[in-house]
Amino acid sequence: MADHAEAADAAVGTAPELAGAELEAATKVFGDRLQLARRYVEHLATSGLERGLIGPREVPRLWSRHVLNCAVIESEFPVGAAVADVGSGAGLPGLCLAIARPDLRLTLVEPLERRVTWLEEVIDDLGLENVTVLRARAEQAVGEVDAEFVTARAVSALSTLIPMTLPLLAGSGVLVAIKGRSASEEVEKAAKAIKKYKGHSPVVRTVGEDLLDEPTTIVRITVGQP
Repeated sequence: MADHAEAADAAVGTAPELAGAELEAATKVFGDRLQLARRYVEHLATSGLERGLIGPREVPRLWSRHVLNCAVIESEFPVGAAVADVGSGAGLPGLCLAIARPDLRLTLVEPLERRVTWLEEVIDDLGLENVTVLRARAEQAVGEVDAEFVTARAVSALSTLIPMTLPLLAGSGVLVAIKGRSASEEVEKAAKAIKKYKGHSPVVRTVGEDLLDEPTTIVRITVGQP
């Protein structure tokens, strides 16, 4: 128990170093907004840890496993797209996208007040003008969010995620879900849910192969016209 407490104490206030391949990847993804990304990681490693948005063991790998893993999906969205991040939590992937792509219009959908408060504090500190936070469950946000794309990470299995996300698209748009190695299996299990919510053309692919040692796996599901 003491070891865990000591690890947490050591981690608080210590953002992981950005060097080597990670620095190269972060520079390519965030460009002249890299300093904002660094500041975001500092928030994750300090107040994010203190308030339970991330665990102590995640601090050393905030860049590789979390921020860069999320940020590389920016390539999936056209210029000026309206994107809703469902179950945003610590802003993964929503804040990563807002930093990497100031042209995007992001809405972070998050039901828990303490997380909403933290997200708003970080947005204010970073001066991000292209992102807002909506405190609501996904089903409550239907009709409240103007989204051409919906994204989510580590929220639930795809069969459960579909009813939470596709209705937000109001009949037309694309879900871009960050998934793991079982993505193809999840798509198979979610076939009925995809059809029920008028989704089609599910695609599993990886992004960031040229930047990350472990590329990010995504599932794209289209609603309406492709």
